[in-house]
Parts: sequence; structure tokens; C-alpha cells
Amino acid sequence: MGCNWSRKPSQNEDSALLAAQTCFSVKEVEGLYELFRKLSSSLTDDGLISKEEFQLGLFRNRKKQNLFADRIFDLFDDKHDGVIEFGEFVRSLSIFHPNSAEADKVAFAFRLYDIRQTGYIEWEEVREMLKALLNESDISLSDDIVEAIVNKAFAEADTKGDGKIDEDEWKEFVAQNPSLMRNMTIPYLKDITTAFPSFELRSEAEDTDIDD
Repeated sequence: MGCNWSRKPSQNEDSALLAAQTCFSVKEVEGLYELFRKLSSSLTDDGLISKEEFQLGLFRNRKKQNLFADRIFDLFDDKHDGVIEFGEFVRSLSIFHPNSAEADKVAFAFRLYDIRQTGYIEWEEVREMLKALLNESDISLSDDIVEAIVNKAFAEADTKGDGKIDEDEWKEFVAQNPSLMRNMTIPYLKDITTAFPSFELRSEAEDTDIDD
């Protein structure tokens, strides 16, 4: 089951419009607004989520630097203006809804790993993201082990043998390794109330191991 999803911002966004564009009902959008309001006022009450506030929401620590969190923020920030507006927040979060189309999740994950936004996932980008995920989960692996994991992933995913993973190769790789998509679904988004639980987009390294 998929949902309507639009990345195009609107000047007159309201709950009904956002519900029509996403997997959320009007009531759920209103519940998300309470969460958004809490996050956007955690450091500065300006109705916008800054990167620091986003970090605080994910990690309870605005000073913790993490590539995973930075990439998620950049993808939520659809206008690329350094802050997340409510519409951006709802539409991006909808991708993590259990009813969101798998194709949208796969495309979002591809953009997540395409750190340099070249339209391809390169070896170094996978290495950087894997190290960030391990660091966020407080798992320490030697550089040799990390590189062995990345090498194994590329040997399997880079079917064209050109040293990079394009979108078609990524789709095939994900189809063969569904565990890569586990962190693209947040089950409790299916039942949102105004008493929304703490906002966490944590990714467990054991759920996203490249060599699963």
C-alpha cells in the first residue's frame, strides 16, 4: 500500500493539504505539528527546525557531529535554506511511514548514501556512512574490517564494474538485501497522537550491516 507524496512546497499548506500529499491523516498531521513545535522551539522559538535542534531531537546532544544526522537533515531541508519548515518535515517523515511506497524509501536511501550528490554512490561514500552509523551506535570496528565490509558490498552491488553504484544497481542490491531498508520505516508513525513519543530516527548498525 502506497501513499500520495509530493516534494513540491506550497505557500498555503494546511493539515488537509499535507494529509492529501502524505500517508498521514489530518488528525495525524495535527499530532505531528505538536512534535514539530516542540522541536522547533527547543533552542530558538522561531517555528523552524535548525540543524542544531534536529541533532538535539535525534541524539539529545546538539554538539554531536554525525554524518547520518547531517544527511537526514539535508534531505528533510527540501528548500536547502538551512532550516526545516513544517511542510518539509511532514512530507519527508511520511517516507518513513509503514504505508509509504517502497520505491520512495529506496530512492530516499539512495540519496542518503549519495553524499556528494553526483547521482551515484561511490566506495568512499559507503565507507563514510558505515563509519557514521557504527559511531552513532557506539560500535567500534577496525578500518580493515570496515573496508572489507565495503569491498564486499561493492563487489555485489557494482554489477557494471565501473566503481560506482547507480540507481538501478542500488534497487537491485536493496532487493537482494532487504535489511538495508529496515531503518527506512518507523512503525509508530502508523498511530500518531498528540502525545507523540520522542522523535528518534536512530539506525541500529546491526540492522543496516552492508554485508547482510
